[in-house]
Amino acid sequence: MRLIIAEKPSLARAIADALPGGGKRQEGAIVCGDTTVTWCLGHLLEQAPPEAYDPADKQWRLDRLPIVPGTWQLAPRPKARGQLAVIRKLIKQATSVVHAGDPDREGQLLVQEVIEHLKYRGPVQRLLISDLNRPAVSRALASLRPNTEFQPLFQAAQARSRADWLYGINLTRAWTLTGRQAGHDGVLSVGRVQTPVLGLIVRRDNSIRDFKPHPFYPLWVDLQVAQGQLRAWWAPKAHQPLDEQGRLIDRTPADALAAQLHGARGTLTTLDQQEKRQAPPLPYSLSALQVDAARRFGLSAQMVLDICQRLYEQHKLITYPRSDCRYLPEEHLALAQRSLSGACQNDDTLRGWLNGADFTLRSKAWNDKQVGAHHALAPTGKPADFSQLSATEGHVFRLIVRNVMAQFYRPLRTFEVKAEFTLLNEAFRARGQSILDPGWKPLFTTREDTPPLPPLTQGEACQALGAGVEEKETRPPEPFTDASLIKAMMNIGRYVDDPNVRRILRDTDGLGTEATRAGIIETLVQRGYLVRQQKALRATKLGGALIAALPSAVSTPERTALWEQRLRAISEQQDDPNAFQHALLEDLRALLNQSDAAKLRHSLQTAQGEAGGPAKRSGATKKSYTRRKSTGSKKTTGSRRSTVQKGSQ
Repeated sequence: MRLIIAEKPSLARAIADALPGGGKRQEGAIVCGDTTVTWCLGHLLEQAPPEAYDPADKQWRLDRLPIVPGTWQLAPRPKARGQLAVIRKLIKQATSVVHAGDPDREGQLLVQEVIEHLKYRGPVQRLLISDLNRPAVSRALASLRPNTEFQPLFQAAQARSRADWLYGINLTRAWTLTGRQAGHDGVLSVGRVQTPVLGLIVRRDNSIRDFKPHPFYPLWVDLQVAQGQLRAWWAPKAHQPLDEQGRLIDRTPADALAAQLHGARGTLTTLDQQEKRQAPPLPYSLSALQVDAARRFGLSAQMVLDICQRLYEQHKLITYPRSDCRYLPEEHLALAQRSLSGACQNDDTLRGWLNGADFTLRSKAWNDKQVGAHHALAPTGKPADFSQLSATEGHVFRLIVRNVMAQFYRPLRTFEVKAEFTLLNEAFRARGQSILDPGWKPLFTTREDTPPLPPLTQGEACQALGAGVEEKETRPPEPFTDASLIKAMMNIGRYVDDPNVRRILRDTDGLGTEATRAGIIETLVQRGYLVRQQKALRATKLGGALIAALPSAVSTPERTALWEQRLRAISEQQDDPNAFQHALLEDLRALLNQSDAAKLRHSLQTAQGEAGGPAKRSGATKKSYTRRKSTGSKKTTGSRRSTVQKGSQ
């Protein structure tokens, strides 16, 4: 019997549908002739807790840190025991095994760790599927490769998993116990990803809180030109009193110039006119969809993920949603008209978009070279029964269809004009835009465009009809929302000063992954570090205190970049997992030495932020510390169950 182990049930069903022999369902598997297809449910295994290595580590004690397993162990996740038992039974009967995890680092780990945990020693082949359409699955089944080719990818994923455990377990225990010394009764959770995300919000909130507004004074002038009128704005010279963004902060020179402008004559000295073409926005990745759905409909990142899972698993209206890719396989192009026609059948808005599509067009979205483990979110072609969808499910489904539909609309063509006029030896600037062809734009609600300028000619004369000075005030940065935080996590390099680190982060997936970003935000809310105020995400006093007390290296994203650089090298056989762990342990010991009860006590007492605490879970029992004497240099103990989530939460 050949056993194929898929990463998830939906993939298993797609594989079974492409196999001969019907498909007889049994508990946890599908039998197709001499091949049985079974599945994982995400990670069936997790890193064993510290007490699995040494019972003494069930007690949280500073003198026991760092906790470093000698031989690493995995334990079944509580909710996965049933499916793990199914795979254990099937693997004993198998003469060969096929690894059908997602074709990425985490997918390689997820299935291979199950195969190794169950001590299977026979041949293992690798099935790589990024497209669940039956022809694509059939081609993949005909192109199996030895799983040994992917051992470096597995080693990199395993190194990441172990590093996150070492980092999260040890730092969480250290700062929780230090917090106990400082008078805080509760877990202070620290993670490689969640803590830098919290740091982003705390620093943004601090910037807002510390912001000191100041007035500035833009000066406008209305100009008569040969073929109409326009408004231009003064560009003060560098010797004027300006802030760092070039805004005038003293009204006196603006008033003096405005008084002289009425009737003044000048010349159009610089004219830049360009026709621009803008391709349609690409189909969605999960994070890009979360950003747009948060902006348009006020949905949290977790709500969007949950909606997508229902559209995928329950309603079968969209393709796999947890994708970080915004491109589609080239072979999907020929099927796009049929799938979009099916998706649009039962909705007036969608039908209107479909009627305007030109399926002879081909956008840059169809690109096999850009498709990795998964392709962009797209409709499956199944007609949507909107009576069975909630309003928010309908909204999200329309967004997904829209961004694929837009690939069959012409580019947006605009005519953009930038003009600089000189009057009284001072520069005044104006800009405008005309739409030559709206192309895809009617499908999207966008901000107001810059109105067009009248036709202009380089060197033509102008005359001031009137002028005025406005008084405005600088505004603080906006607080993070689900949309802006997801976008920041996707583009985390923008928040890093070091150009080398910024480059590494630009080449990676940022902080977190498509599958974990929403969960990271909700975890920070559950743990009492963040609160939601309407759309805004604000740090609590507890969140602010933790970031203030931690070493800055823990709350900034540079570590993710450095880890990713080495993990990529491991996957390319240019680095060694043991060397990576050794370097991590050196770093970890240095961080543990910086746990400081006095500093944490001060930050807890002085922290600013919103009121709030850990979200209460129904039925949760209160856990308590028990004091013990320690022979170590730091005398504090605690009894807490160690809980660090998968994926460097």
